[in-house]
Formats: sequence, structure tokens, C-alpha cells
Amino acid sequence: MTIKPYTGPAGGWGSAGSVTEILAREKTLLRGAAQLMHQNKPDGYACVSCAWAKPEQPHVFEFCENGVKALAWEATPKQASPAFFERHSVTELLGWADYDLEEAGRLTEPLRYDEGSDRYVPVAWDEAFEAIARELKAIDPKEAVFYASGRASLETSYMYALLARMYGTNNLPDSSNMCHESTSVALPKSIGIPVGTVQLADFETCDALFFFGQNVGSNSPRMLHPLQEASRRGVPIVTFNPLRERGLERFTNPQAPLEMATFDSTRISSQYHQVKAGGDSAALLGMCKTLIERDDEARAAGRAPILDWPFIEEHTHGFDAFAASAREARWEVLEHRSGLTRGAMEAAAAVYARAERVIGIYGMGLTQHKKGVQNVQMVVNLLLLRGNIGRPGAGICPVRGHSNVQGQRTVGISEKPDLVPLDRLAELYGFEPPREKGMNTVEACEAILAGTAKAFIGLGGNFVRAVPETQAMESAWRGMRLTVQIATKLNRSHLINGKVAYLLPCLGRTEADIQAGGPQAVTVEDSTSCIHGSIAKRPPPGEHLRSEPAIVAGLAKALLPPNPKLDWDGWVADYARIRDAIEATYPDQFRDFNARMWQPGGFHRPLGACERIWNTLTGKANFTVPETLAEDIDVTSERRDVLQLITLRSNDQFNTTVYGYRDRFRGVTGTRSVLFMHRNDIDRLGLSEGQGACLETAVDDGIARSMDGLQVVAYDIPEGCCATYYPECNLLIPLWHHAEESKVPAAKAIPVAVRKSLRAPANGAEA
Repeated sequence: MTIKPYTGPAGGWGSAGSVTEILAREKTLLRGAAQLMHQNKPDGYACVSCAWAKPEQPHVFEFCENGVKALAWEATPKQASPAFFERHSVTELLGWADYDLEEAGRLTEPLRYDEGSDRYVPVAWDEAFEAIARELKAIDPKEAVFYASGRASLETSYMYALLARMYGTNNLPDSSNMCHESTSVALPKSIGIPVGTVQLADFETCDALFFFGQNVGSNSPRMLHPLQEASRRGVPIVTFNPLRERGLERFTNPQAPLEMATFDSTRISSQYHQVKAGGDSAALLGMCKTLIERDDEARAAGRAPILDWPFIEEHTHGFDAFAASAREARWEVLEHRSGLTRGAMEAAAAVYARAERVIGIYGMGLTQHKKGVQNVQMVVNLLLLRGNIGRPGAGICPVRGHSNVQGQRTVGISEKPDLVPLDRLAELYGFEPPREKGMNTVEACEAILAGTAKAFIGLGGNFVRAVPETQAMESAWRGMRLTVQIATKLNRSHLINGKVAYLLPCLGRTEADIQAGGPQAVTVEDSTSCIHGSIAKRPPPGEHLRSEPAIVAGLAKALLPPNPKLDWDGWVADYARIRDAIEATYPDQFRDFNARMWQPGGFHRPLGACERIWNTLTGKANFTVPETLAEDIDVTSERRDVLQLITLRSNDQFNTTVYGYRDRFRGVTGTRSVLFMHRNDIDRLGLSEGQGACLETAVDDGIARSMDGLQVVAYDIPEGCCATYYPECNLLIPLWHHAEESKVPAAKAIPVAVRKSLRAPANGAEA
């Protein structure tokens, strides 16, 4: 266990070494390297890691460090076969670390939990489907939860949503509920669509980039290429983020021989503002205040205006109310809430005012707050002031996480029936879809805790590990009658079982999918609303695995009565027929789906806001007035011993998957049990660097939540804030501590008290 500051750039030799290390560790050095040549190529497979856009003209090596790790993790020859489960009981495996569970290797056969032996035992596919269907038929469909992670293809997602609705429920929570649901709530109200308006080509013509709460170096490294190109042509990149993340500071392109040979790097951010956790609305309002007041002065003096008045008057609603709130905002409040000086906010506004085409980029640093919806709307407010939505080189760009998390919502994975063309589904398939709202992720957790959820079907993911209130959720989870997990590798959610439990192993996206109609391809949607085809040729790790569409069809045939309008077997034999069904359901979005799926760079879904068509209640883009600038409205007193905890992912993980115990950019090796704090807070609270610490959630709701054994690390983080790794810290998040309206867990601002610990900090194996 070592803590040593890292001085290198993002990318560079550090990335090259990390790539080589994991390919060798997972025994995929030669095979994996060959497969990488097909990653994110027009005739290859879409990366199973992040959802960043795929260029029309890809690099020879169109992959990043995260993409290599995802491939190695999936392509490993290690197997969690039935023999593995003969050797290890579920109780024993529950004591393993997250890393060790997935490191066991690929699941190879369908498994049933046997309570008598406390082990998973092999089961035939048809037997599993019939048993699962029998359990589901015995309960009210509204007592079942059909969860989807963000990795399943458009074809699988469409089938899965249809299965749930034909069964009789809209309980279709997904991983978006835990990250960008704040986007999906905010943007329709503000601009009339639930997704961003930016495409890759816009990065080539923008004049300025503004980043809010997104760690590009660890979460979407391929995005560093357009950022590097923008920086080199003089585009200012203004960043607002509590921690100084290396990917937003400096980047060396590992695919550029000269850069690698000379150890050269490119500056990314031209301004870097370390905003306090939850202080983004205040920082954005400070910028808007500056722009509006300078525009007032300019027009009064007869100079050219700062704001885009023709755009505001023709295309927006609510400007006067918003402008009044900005003018009335007091600088001392904005400085206190944001953690920034007035000068910093004015400097950022000055850059914005000089640019003609601005892209606003954000991630979960904005969405995972109590005021996450407001944070997103404040980014829209900033962009609307100068007409930066609906023209080339400008727009709003939410950076999604998992590789198809946006796409699955597009084709029906949603608990909100008003977002799905239910009448069209009824017409196509001759059934009456349920019309009442289903459960989102938080509501599903509430139902599990209350004992009213009887069954959970998981299409990928690690739900129990990803959600808040970990201890209570794990205890209540065992009260469900049925738990079913469709997965590639073992994780903790598979070991906390209902009374009846099944593991159904599926093919990965990097593996050849051969069905009755021959080799099959799937499709995904990236962060820029472009649809891409994906096909792989690598042999699967076992003969008993089935594709995700085949598993969904198997469940559907066992659970649902025969339907003359729906041929599940035909869909599995030829995925093109599923795409025809998607096109029939969403004709405006998926015109000529099969013909266009291999278009280089993908085909872009039509979005009204991109053409300045505003499908809002007012028929225009809406300015919104922020309700409050308080960074945490759950803490009612100004307690000096309370810090705002920010949850982090390390450089060696993606979502809940931990690839190793090295967070290269933050200089942490051999452990995940660290607590990053400002040195002033360490001294003020009577702690010392390297000391053990315990975190206690600082809310009074009658539930004690604590996390012990963390090593204190002095770090460049705003005073009053601290940080530690997700998902281990989820036990500190109350289930009710979520974003208003969207119910996204407020994981980026958890009020905690820091105490000295009597327990030694944990090493990697204990984390």
C-alpha cells in the first residue's frame, strides 16, 4: 500500500504500461491485442466500456486504456465454472472482495442456488426458464422488478422492455436512474429533448469548451483526442471540478510516437476552478450574473450587446425572471456557495462572452446532487444567453457512462409510460400495455426494503453494490422470493439471493453471436445520439452460454402465452427482424434502421432542439430560476465538523467493476480504503496524514451509518469537502438522499462527520 503523488500526464507511458499489465494479467496479451484492432471500427464491435462517440474516420488504435481493460476483463480465459462453485460456498464467496469475485472469471453455465449445500449448481436452460416463469406467474406483475444495466444492446433492451410490459408491469428501472436521470428530467423541460445536442463534428468548430463535474481521464479517455485537438488550435477549455483531475490538466497521446518519444504533453484546461461539492449552480449563476450585468452596461452605453438578443426573443421563454434573479444574487453568497472568488467566475464569463460557439459538457458531478436537475438547467441557462444551442459548434453535451445506457432508454427501458409509445406497442403486438408509472431505482429499493417487491430480474449490472443504503438493502434483499441475474462474471449481487435464485450466463459483446440465421450483429447508441452497428468474431468461452436476446426470448416464451403477432424464435434467429420491430415502433427515430446501422460514425437520431424546434410546454427553450444555492439542503445547521463527501471512481475501475488496486492519477496503489481531505481540514479536525479515519453520515434520521478503516490522505480538494471510492462508500448514502424530481442518489455531496479510527487502514484485499 503506497501513496505517492503522480506527476505524469493522462495517457502517455502510464496508460501504455497499464494496458500491457492487464492484458498480461488476464492472459489475453496476444489475443486481446488482435481483438483491439476491431474495437470501435465501423465493421467491428462497439467498446463495452463508456458511451463516448465513435468517429467517422477512426484512429488505427481506436481504443483507450478503459476499453482495453474492459476487453481483457471479458476475454479472460479464467472461468467461474460449476467446478468453481463446487469448491466455494456462497457464504464463503460473500467474504471475497469485489475484485476477487470478478477475477474468478467468466460464468459458463446456467446455475441455480441450492440452499441445502449453500452453493450454485448447474441447471438446464429450459428448466431454469420454466422455474423462473412459474415464480413470476405466482405473483402480481407489479411486485416484480425488471432492472437493466447500461450495457445491453438496443435489440436486447427492446425485447426486455416488451417482455416486462407484456407480463404486466412498467417496473423497468435502469442504471440511468442512478446517474443521468437528472438530465432526462431537466432537458425536456428546458429544451424539449432528454439528451444532448452535440455531435463529434461540433468539437472541430467550437470556440470554447466548458466542463462541469466530469472526469474525462478516467471515465471517457477517448474524449481526450478531440479535447487535445481543440486545445492545440487555441480553444479555451474552462473546467469546474472539485478535484484537479489529470485528464483535464495534461494529456500525452499514446498513439503519437513523437509525443511518446519526447514525453511531450498537451495542456487541456486553460482555466481550472475547484468548485465546492454542490456549488455548481452558484458558480453558473455567478457567470450568468456577470454576462447579464455587462450586457446591461453595454446597451446603456450604446455598445454592442453581450447577449444574443435575437435568439433570446425568438427562441426562449422566462428570460426576464431569470435575469432578475441573477441581478439580485449577492456576490458574497455566490462566493460562499461555490467556493470560488468573484474574480474566478468573472474570468470564466469573460471567456464565454468572447466565444461565438460554446459547448457545455457535464457528468455526474452535476447530476448526483439534491439539486441535480437544477444544476443541469443552469448549464442550459448559460448556453441560452448567447444562443449556444441549435447551431454548429455549440450545444449541451451530457457525458453518459455505460456503453448503451442512453440507447436502452430510447427503445423503451423506462418506468415512465409517457415516454414509451404504448398505443403503438398495443397495435403491433395485440395486447394492452400497463399504463401506470413503474418503479425507478430508488422506488424499487424502497419496495425491497418494505417487503413489497417479490422478484428481481437483472439484465446485467451489480445492483445491490451500486445502490445506496447498502447494509439495509443487503438484509432486505434476502426477503425476496426470486432473484435472477443475467451476467458475464460473478459479482456481489449474485451472492445475496432471494429464496429462489438463478445465474444466467450470457455472451459478451466482444464474442461471436451465431444463431440459426448465421452470425448476428447488434446496435448501440452513444452519448451523442448516434447509432452504431457492432459485430464480433472472438469465440465464446463456453458452449452453454446464450446471447442476451436468446435469454430474454427464452424467458418470454416460458412466461407469456403464445402471440400470433410476435415470433420470439424468429427474432433470435435474425436480429434484423428485431431492428425492423424497433423501426416500426419508433419510425421517426429509426428510419431505414438496418440499412444505416453500419454508416461510419453512426447515424444521428433526429432531435428537435438541434434544429431549434422546442418541444416544450411553452414551445420555446426555457430559462429556469434556481430555487436555492445551498450545497446540501439536508444539513440544517452549519456544523463545522461536517464535510461534504464526494464519491469517486479510481483510474482502475469502471462503474462497480474494479480492475485493480492502482489509482495512478491520484497516486494510490494497493488499497481503495483512503479518504482524501484538504490539509486544513485534517489539522482542524485533529487528524494526521496516514492516520485511520471513520466516516459517519451526519443526518438525524434514526439510522447509524458509518465506514471505518480509511487512511487519511492530504489532497488538493476544496476545504469542507472530502472524497473516497464508490461503491464501497454507498453504505453512507441514505436512500432518501436523492435529487429532487429525478431521484438520482445524491452521491456527490454526502454530509459526513470524520472521526479518528482505532482500526488500521485496509489494504487492497480487505477493501
